Amino acid sequence: MEILRNEPMSRHTSFRIGGPVAELWLPQAKDELADAITTLRARDIEPLIIGNGSNLLFPDEPTDTIAIKTVPAISSLRQYDETVVYAAAGVTLARLATYAADHAMSGLEFAHGIPASVGGAIFMNAGAYGGEVGNLVRSVDVLTADGELATMKREDCDFSYRHSAFHDNGAVVLSAVFDLSLGDETEIRERMRTLSEQRREKQPLDLPSAGSAFKRPPPKNGESQYAAAMIDACGLKGYCVGGAAVSEKHAGFVVNLGGATCNDVLRLLEHMQTVVFRECGVELETEIRVVRG
Repeated sequence: MEILRNEPMSRHTSFRIGGPVAELWLPQAKDELADAITTLRARDIEPLIIGNGSNLLFPDEPTDTIAIKTVPAISSLRQYDETVVYAAAGVTLARLATYAADHAMSGLEFAHGIPASVGGAIFMNAGAYGGEVGNLVRSVDVLTADGELATMKREDCDFSYRHSAFHDNGAVVLSAVFDLSLGDETEIRERMRTLSEQRREKQPLDLPSAGSAFKRPPPKNGESQYAAAMIDACGLKGYCVGGAAVSEKHAGFVVNLGGATCNDVLRLLEHMQTVVFRECGVELETEIRVVRG
């Protein structure tokens, strides 16, 4: 297994921010992934599992972190029957959605533009445009916190908004099986194209970011609330701290204008939370996962 030492995480995250970790392990198959985790845990080391690095903010300074990256090598993907597909943890959602469309399987159209791996998407129950990955999961193969290989059914995964059981139970996603539905390939591709156009029009895809900076706040008096709308209403679009800025295109995104540091992003997120709480009375919860050194 290839192991990169003192590897800058700016090379492995969509934010393009992050100093070197002590080691970055690159397993080439699902079994190697499980073996790597077991080996490190035997040394009392809990590795950080990274998929596409699309929702992570690493510190600028070197850390003692040992990370394991699943993308792009843990990439097995196959169809079980007309509406069931298996995907390993390192398969990107874009590739999974395209594969489903190739086989006239519907349900993953919303996921095509989410820059996550299957493992990361299940961990955070990724979603967009009214769809959530957890709603499509039949089962998940995991390595448990006790080092056992196990299969969890969807009802055991505790999926909710941007949450799953994997936040708490110490299990690592190795692969998953998805239940989709039969559809018309042309209609599926048209839906994917339409959603892709919406993303390009509304999101700052031309700049490094970690996607939505904050989770959707809870409803108030039965009415939905949106972090981006609050941030915009507070006049924060374009606000900068160092090389980090609130996107002019979509206030829910923090973007790297070039040379942004982890500290720039953290200071900007804190400022946004402070202003929104002062003006709107709402505490914004970050969706970006901050890795501590």
